Amino acid sequence: MRPPLWHPPVDLSTAEHAIIKRIRRAKLFVFLRQHRHTLFADPFQQELLTLYKDQPQGHPPVPPAQLALATLLQAYTQVSDDEVIEATTMDRRWQLVLDCLDCDTPPFSKGTLVVFRQRLIAQQLDRRLLERTVEIAAASGAFGPRQLRAALDSSPLWGAGRVEDTYNLLGHALRKAVGVIARQQGRGLRAVAEEAGASLVAGPSLKAALDLDWDDATAQQHALTMILDALSAVEHWLDAQPVPEETTSRAVASLAVAQQVCAQDLTTTPDGTPTMRQGVAADRRISVEDAEMRHGRKSRSLLVDGYKRHVLRDLDSRLIVAVGVTPANVPEASVTEAIETDLAAQQCTLRELHIDRAYLASTLVQQRPDDLAVFCKAWPVRPGPYFPKSAFQLDWERHELRCPGGETMPFEPGGVVQFPAATCAHCALRDRCTTSASGRSVSIHPDEALLQELRERQQTPQGRAQLRERVAVEHALAHVGHWQGRRARYRGVRKNVFDLRRCAVVHNLHVLMRLPPTERQAA
Repeated sequence: MRPPLWHPPVDLSTAEHAIIKRIRRAKLFVFLRQHRHTLFADPFQQELLTLYKDQPQGHPPVPPAQLALATLLQAYTQVSDDEVIEATTMDRRWQLVLDCLDCDTPPFSKGTLVVFRQRLIAQQLDRRLLERTVEIAAASGAFGPRQLRAALDSSPLWGAGRVEDTYNLLGHALRKAVGVIARQQGRGLRAVAEEAGASLVAGPSLKAALDLDWDDATAQQHALTMILDALSAVEHWLDAQPVPEETTSRAVASLAVAQQVCAQDLTTTPDGTPTMRQGVAADRRISVEDAEMRHGRKSRSLLVDGYKRHVLRDLDSRLIVAVGVTPANVPEASVTEAIETDLAAQQCTLRELHIDRAYLASTLVQQRPDDLAVFCKAWPVRPGPYFPKSAFQLDWERHELRCPGGETMPFEPGGVVQFPAATCAHCALRDRCTTSASGRSVSIHPDEALLQELRERQQTPQGRAQLRERVAVEHALAHVGHWQGRRARYRGVRKNVFDLRRCAVVHNLHVLMRLPPTERQAA
């Protein structure tokens, strides 16, 4: 038995008219009620049906279009799964959209909603929700040619997992491992922890259990010794426990987290004593519950513990066409592979790309076609007492670099041009150029031609006006951040990509809602 197609009434009933008249804010409820049949047209519903296999037995499944609509309303109202179920019986706005007015029992259960979300993520159909809004805009004429003038930017997204220091990371991982065994055996955590030789993790606070004077110079070393002894004791104790393989694997997975923390945060002195590592490991884990969260920066002053969300907005239609999420420590440019995949799925290409400098190293820029125009503020040339790099003239036809004194040298992108020491020594402009005995050197960026073009463009009023167009994507990020929030709802990159996509759908629905009625009817 497969889920049926969902065909709620198109025309408004008398009761629905009365509800709509009372809705003063949250107008998206009204829009979704009036256009749900367009958003979830039969061909799109057929795609959603592929999430389910035909089962000969069981209760009649809930139409996936109805669950998808509830998923979007959840993002719009920022409520939990439990609150979704409550809203279907207590909020007439939800009932209006989901076609369950005055129902006494919810149209679906929390488990059904969770399983639907998992299926959407597993089969990448959450991306189709976003693409569907673009398809509707294209049918209305609001989304023009598939060659886009698009802007790309990011904002911080703090992780849902708890960020902890090394001591608490180790203690948390140990507590999880012992807790798995305690639940399987039906015993208390304290009893099992004491039996395993890890009584430190039985209490509510590891630091309280250690009970050390942290002003003492030896306290740190003593704490590490006690925690590592407990870790070793639990590992040996677990080997001797007659527990099911599934339980053992879950406990071992928690112990593996502790070993990962040891490898990244600890080192040993020459005499073999464990001690804290100086500096921070390149890909340091910062949370036990969320393995993909990372320390990162959005700017020099703004630290991020979690992720960065990225949004690509079409400047003409104002629609968000692609999104991505990366760990906070990963360069922004790394997200563009996911962005390109989403664009290819929609058969879209870029005609203009408006970005900030963090994306200059991306594949979108480095492997751009000849007809793609990139708009970005160039890296500034550092001022100093000597001639800046911009004082040297690049002849791209001959691949020659001419210095202010008139000397020329060949160059290659990505290389360094070294002017001869003898030439520089007799140059009348030497005092204004270099003091090096080996002569002046100039580094040529691999994409120097683009950087030169950007610098020249931003010197003109028209060029500066083009740079200001990127502000539109910052507005879109602010809108998405309003619905998604400052902190991630889920753990892990993939689930947060799902959440970002449905928030982008909400943004696009607001754009569609503002279209003239004639254009909406055409869709």
